[in-house]
Amino acid sequence: MRKLLSCIFLLFGMASSLSRHAAGNPTHEKNVLFLWWNVENLFDPANDPATDDDEFTPEGTMQWTEKRLLLKQMRLRHVLSAIEAHRDYRKYPDIIAFAEVENERVFRGTLDPIPGIRYKSIYYESSDPRGIDIALACNTKTIRYEASKAYSVPLQGKPTRKIIVAGFSAGGHPFHVILNHWPSRSFDTQWTERKRMAAARVTRHLLDSLRLGNPAADIVVMGDFNDEPENRSLKEGLGSSDDAAMVKANGSRLLYNCWSGYTGIGSFSFHKRWQHIDQMLLSSGMLDNKGLFAGNNAFRCFSFSPMLDDSGNQPYATYAKRTYQGGYSDHLPLLLKAKVMK
Repeated sequence: MRKLLSCIFLLFGMASSLSRHAAGNPTHEKNVLFLWWNVENLFDPANDPATDDDEFTPEGTMQWTEKRLLLKQMRLRHVLSAIEAHRDYRKYPDIIAFAEVENERVFRGTLDPIPGIRYKSIYYESSDPRGIDIALACNTKTIRYEASKAYSVPLQGKPTRKIIVAGFSAGGHPFHVILNHWPSRSFDTQWTERKRMAAARVTRHLLDSLRLGNPAADIVVMGDFNDEPENRSLKEGLGSSDDAAMVKANGSRLLYNCWSGYTGIGSFSFHKRWQHIDQMLLSSGMLDNKGLFAGNNAFRCFSFSPMLDDSGNQPYATYAKRTYQGGYSDHLPLLLKAKVMK
């Protein structure tokens, strides 16, 4: 019954979106809408001999098929159309960043069917053993893409995902995003902390480089950090702070963490306890009423009831304990609506 209702809901959402596009949907306030989402194993079913993706094939342990991929892609688009329909946004995200994407083809296959928008993808293959990457896309009708580069994290042993820096402009105002998917907490949190600290040092170096020429640069740092805001990699490594006034006063060192004061649920659930391992952090330039500006209520962890399991205490995932469920993802997406100031 749940699957039937979900399919009806998907079709209804798609029909509503199409009707709005046909009627037109003007937006008066100029803003840039950022989305970050770990979409949980967006693989194609083909076996790539260069990566360890065997389990995500029809013959693999996950029994991953073209049909299951198409349903997952439909679910991801369903969430994007729900954002476009939401009264606080009335638009698709201008910047989309997904974690756990196998290749650009499957990423483009997810976004290309969205009506009325042609996203430009910015994609770098990483050395992750499973072949999962961070995928970035932008709506070139609303923002201008300038340049991007991917940076490796120096680690002994298995490599991790690259850190991506991309530059854009909106309304003539330049801004940057830094995308992260740090090493997981597998086996032992403290034992793997050194890997996340290494990733934090790379991100910190990139931040310092961007702000060297412009201390008030508008920068959004977002990703799945596999640590929470109070952990050492965020506090000491990146300078994460929950105090906006302190960030404004110490802009060369601190970043404002958007979870500060947020009263909604987290983006990930572990033993049915909401966590905040997906994060958006802002440079002081994003708080100064110039260029891009993130004011009160700019941030949200986005969800609606079909995206949660029956308990409501965790996301409705594609897999639960390696058993196929057919849900959206084991993470929820983050949104940031930044005004473009005149």
